[in-house]
Amino acid sequence: MKLDDLVLVERTLNGDTRAFEELVLRYQDRLYNAVVHTVGCAEEARDIVQDSFLSAYSKLASFQGNASFYTWLFRIGFNASISYRRKRRPVLTVDPQRDENGIEPVDRHESPEMPLHREERVSQVQTALSRLSEEHRAILVLRELEELDYERISELLDLPVGTVRSRLHRARSQLKETLEAMLEGHPID
Repeated sequence: MKLDDLVLVERTLNGDTRAFEELVLRYQDRLYNAVVHTVGCAEEARDIVQDSFLSAYSKLASFQGNASFYTWLFRIGFNASISYRRKRRPVLTVDPQRDENGIEPVDRHESPEMPLHREERVSQVQTALSRLSEEHRAILVLRELEELDYERISELLDLPVGTVRSRLHRARSQLKETLEAMLEGHPID
């Protein structure tokens, strides 16, 4: 039987550490996926997620239950991600795709060039995504990768639904323009 998040929060506040472990297990992968797409680095995302859970644990008494536990946790992780990106200096790497996702096995049923082309496309999208503003990147990650609806994004980012829609439209347009420029070989700022 899966316990409600509010019950687990209450048990944690009453000293039951296993209840918080259940919340961590329930949401660590989901938070990691959102954070890794925001910061663009798997190792840093793991650190941010760990710090986010530590912060959530220490601030748990301030959780009021007005939003879901994941919404509250996501805001902690998202704010930590933004702080990280502001502090971070660009890092040059020989193989950013390997840093991000590790080495993927090759499908034996496809041509030898296909994994390389797919990896190149993924790398281009990640590069283009990293060039978006924080607000546009966040909207795209939540909508396209987390597959959240507009109302949920509105709640997470504390924005009106109309603003979510307009930012998502602008973010998609900017991503498209950046990708087109990259494919045409134009330098990107």
